[in-house]
This record gives sequence, C-alpha cells and structure tokens, in this order.
Amino acid sequence: MNEGRTKNEQPELTEEEQDRIEDNINALLGLRNYTIPTLRILSKADEEDVAEIFRRVNSGGQNLNENNFIETLLAVYDNEMHDKIKKFCSDSRVPAKNTSYNQIIDVDPSHIIRVAIAYGFHRARMRYGYKLLRGDDLDAGTTSVETREKNMQIFREALDRVINLNDWHAFINLFSEAGYLGKDLVRSNYVVVFSYVFYLMGKYEYNVSPLVLRHAIIRWIFMSTITSFYSSSPETTVERQMADLRNIHNGEEFVRYLDDMVKLRMNETYFSVELVKDLVSSSASSPLWFGYIASINVLGTPMLFSNTPQSKYWLIGTDGEKKSIDKHHIFPKHYLETIGIASDRDRNQLANFTYLDYNTNIDISDDEPALYVERYKSKLGEDNYAKHLADNAIPLGFEHLDYFEFLDERRKLMAGIIKKAYMKLWQSE
Repeated sequence: MNEGRTKNEQPELTEEEQDRIEDNINALLGLRNYTIPTLRILSKADEEDVAEIFRRVNSGGQNLNENNFIETLLAVYDNEMHDKIKKFCSDSRVPAKNTSYNQIIDVDPSHIIRVAIAYGFHRARMRYGYKLLRGDDLDAGTTSVETREKNMQIFREALDRVINLNDWHAFINLFSEAGYLGKDLVRSNYVVVFSYVFYLMGKYEYNVSPLVLRHAIIRWIFMSTITSFYSSSPETTVERQMADLRNIHNGEEFVRYLDDMVKLRMNETYFSVELVKDLVSSSASSPLWFGYIASINVLGTPMLFSNTPQSKYWLIGTDGEKKSIDKHHIFPKHYLETIGIASDRDRNQLANFTYLDYNTNIDISDDEPALYVERYKSKLGEDNYAKHLADNAIPLGFEHLDYFEFLDERRKLMAGIIKKAYMKLWQSE
C-alpha cells in the first residue's frame, strides 16, 4: 500500500490504518456470503393469509399500529379504497369547485380511516376497526370471510360519505365560525376528526336540519378545543359517547345530547373559577390561549390600538416575509427585568400577552407601560382607549398595578371574553 503513496509523495500509512483498510475490504467481500432473510408465500395462499402474514412479521422490531395494518388490509382486499383515501388526503387541502381552502389540518390516511371506522361502525378504537375489517364479529367472538366482506362493505359506504369534498369543506368552514381561523390555533387533530364524525352522523343518520347542525357543531368545536376535551384517552372518551348515542333516536335528541355535553363542560363554575385558575400558565401552545384568540375572532374585536379586526390578520395571504402581527408582552420582558422579575415563567404568563400589528409592536418595543399608555391614550382619546382595553381584556389603569396583581385581574377579564364569545355562539342560532 505504501509503495504507491511514496511514489506520489504522500505520507505512509500506519500499521493501524493498513489493518483497518484490510478489514473493510474483507467485510465488503464478505457480502457475497450474506444471507438476506426472505419469506416465500405459496401461490395457494389467499388474501387473508397474506394480510395475517404481514401482521405477524411486523409485530416485532419497529412497532406498527392498527392503522398500518388497516391500510394493508385495504391494499390487499380493496386497493381502490386505498387509492381513494390517498387521493382525498391530497384533494382535502385545496379548493375544488364550490369548496374552500382547508386551513385547519394536513389530512393523512390515519385521519380518514379513523373517521370512517367511527362513522361506519360507531367505534373509536382503531384496534376494533382492524378486527372488524379482518372479519371479526365483535359480539359473537367469531371470524369469517362473510363477516369480513360485510364489514368491508360497511366501511366502503362510510368512506364514500367521509371523502365527499363538499361535506368536508362545509365542515372545515365551521372552525372559522368558531374563531379558529388557522391550524396554528388548533392543537388537537382529534377535535377535527371526531367533530367531523358527529357532523356526518348529524347530517346523514339523524337528518338534522343544516342550520341547526351547523350551530351545534360550531359550539362543539369551541368547547372541545378550549377545554381539551380529547386530550386524555380520546378513544375511550369517544367509545363512551358512541355508547350514549345508541339511546339517541332522532335529530332533536342528537343535538340536545351535544348541547348538554357543551353546557356541562362550560358551566358558570368553569368560567368563574376553573378557567381563571387554568389561565395561570406560561405554555406557548396552551389551548386556553388559542381559545382566547378564537373568542376575540368570534366577537370581531379590533386588535389592540388598531381599528382592524384581529380576525383579518389570520386570513391566508396576510403575511409577507414578516408576519403582519406579533405576540407582544403587555409588560415588556426587559422592563420586567429592570424591576426584578427575571423568571421567564413569570414574564411569559398568558395574561401578559396580546397581539399587535407589526408597526404598533415596533412602536411600543420595550417601553414601560406608563410611557406607551400615555401615547396611545392621547392618540385614541380617553373613551376609545378605554374601549380598546376592555375589548382586549386589559384592566383600565393596568400600568399602575403591581405586575402580579395585573395578571390576576387580566385572567378574570380573559375568562370573561371567552364566556362572551361562548354566549354569542348560542345567541347566533
């Protein structure tokens, strides 16, 4: 090896380097003797055997979930359904004729399969869906080809409902009416998936009138998003709801069931006690913060120190290279540091945030509240300034409050804004 290197005036290899090169060459030559594991399936194996082999082979190593197994079943037994699901995932993002843009969720096959299982079989657990599609009778505890074909047909018919683009976009638009104008405000895909199930059930199983169904689902979206309804054991939660719905026999009872669930979660104690307490948070992705912003959107409130409704800034296409709105500390972080409040947990409390348009944010910068308050009070006038604060849940005279007293007061006002939006969703029916 070193002869060539010496000839080319390169430094000689050490013995260790020569040994490493030799080992690597031998390893490469050894590939000729490497046996790749293969699995031969006899030509007489039927589709059910192939699907079961796939399930068993993939039960070790990297764990696959029931959705992966369901996709395999569909590919084996009805590849057309499999292709329809993939096509819908692509089509669901863009406007079709007489439909709108989906600004809420990037749909993938698992979402569509989950909706079809829940809508077609009234089951929320994907493991039940897998069993049903492989031919299990969950009540009798038996498995048969006949049951598989029957269940595949139920799934096929449910899927045709689920992937109707007009229904899908009509449903997605309800998020906007609930104040959720973009996917950045919706942190749970379960809210989208299971709310769509209820929308389809209300429309096709219970024949609820379009206007009544629309308002009921809007309220359901508002409640389930803000209260994190599906955050803990979502499949168990929906299984329980599906069991409840077995005793629901008409559209009026269906709407009453959803409305009663909403009222149960968002009662007076929730707004006056639980919500105020839960707003003690510095989580940037808190559903309560997004719920507050959604409430501002529902109420059509102008952005603080602006005449433009905040909702306008959430529309697609309003941002350029720089975002048109900024999340701003009402008590600026640098100012808080100067008065001895250095903890990010304290400075980044939800109650210390508001949205401002880009230019206003630049203008206020790190000014202490007493300075920028005088500027905007002079610019807007006393009455208009006071209205801006009230609409944006900021206590009048906040600049003179102790910071932690300000946080306590603002949490109560934020809870009041959410309650006001909630009441508006009931009054708009």
